[in-house]
Amino acid sequence: MTPARRGASSVLRYVALIAGALVMVTPFVYMLSTSFQPQAYVLSLPPQLIPNPATIDNYTRALTTEDFALYFVNSIIVTAISTFFSVLISSMMAFAFARFQFRFKETIFRVLLAGLTIPAIMLLIPQFVLAKNLGILDSLGGLIVFYVAGSLSFNTFLLRGFLASMPGELDQAMQVDGASAWTRYARLALPLARPALATATIFTFLNGWDEYPIALTLISDPGSRTLPLAIATFQGQNATQWGLVFAASLIAVVPVIVIFLVFQRQFVQGLTAGAVKG
Repeated sequence: MTPARRGASSVLRYVALIAGALVMVTPFVYMLSTSFQPQAYVLSLPPQLIPNPATIDNYTRALTTEDFALYFVNSIIVTAISTFFSVLISSMMAFAFARFQFRFKETIFRVLLAGLTIPAIMLLIPQFVLAKNLGILDSLGGLIVFYVAGSLSFNTFLLRGFLASMPGELDQAMQVDGASAWTRYARLALPLARPALATATIFTFLNGWDEYPIALTLISDPGSRTLPLAIATFQGQNATQWGLVFAASLIAVVPVIVIFLVFQRQFVQGLTAGAVKG
């Protein structure tokens, strides 16, 4: 390929990347702009990407009305606890599937994966009936139970593949030294699986933080609502207060950004680097 063609190819790639970035960023920019606009200017044509006049009234109302702070705390509690237990339990299951041999191992794993093929919307009625029979309707604990159960299949699948690729010599060396299965899990598997654990943590947190159908089905008590339910209450019967909705949505994005910033370094850490650095 001639230098001119290579240059033209590079230009086309950059143009495509910039166009893709604009497509992805524009809705967020519009949401950010709308959150600072009074309701009267939200649907103005042409759309104003720079609010004029600008106001923080939408953020003030979002934080001080409809028990928004309570719903925010509820979401933090539910998502943090369900993420912790989901990653913990799935990492144990993945370690067992990756490192142990037992009867019906592959059958059990395939049954577990079968849960990924079932649309979540089909489980709403069974989940409601189960929650009612267990007496966990209208409770944050009930949401935690179903959030953990709903994420185990994917997390186990993700972590099992990563743990199965670990050098077997490391595991065998610890067995020779008399290390138990729990010791190998805690001191070998978990440190080496940090990139996969970070990925599972981010996915599980996002799914729990943004989850709406299950919360809407199981929660009717205003005191147990989560953040997606709170944002839905800002939509009136006759008109939606888009500035208020977007302001609340941007506030809800903050924990997601924090979680990503905390775990992003793990994405670039490979298995070999983890084994060498210990």
